[in-house]
Amino acid sequence: MKGPQDILAQLQGQLGQFVPDMARAAREDIETQARATVMAILSRLELVTREEFDAQQAVLLKTREKVEALEARVAELERRLLDQ
Repeated sequence: MKGPQDILAQLQGQLGQFVPDMARAAREDIETQARATVMAILSRLELVTREEFDAQQAVLLKTREKVEALEARVAELERRLLDQ
């Protein structure tokens, strides 16, 4: 997964190819504005790191296993109650 820095570096590289050296000041201004825009967009997104995602996925798996075990236990208790 590409991070914000990778995206910004790629944008910078592409801008550097298309804007002539004579317009270096304009290019730097565009890069600054692009960086600010990308960072503003990214700050509004609710992103998590891969580690946070994996940790929450593990919690969800454990929770699902507990729910399944409880469902099986309730089914067994219901069966015993009906057999009485």
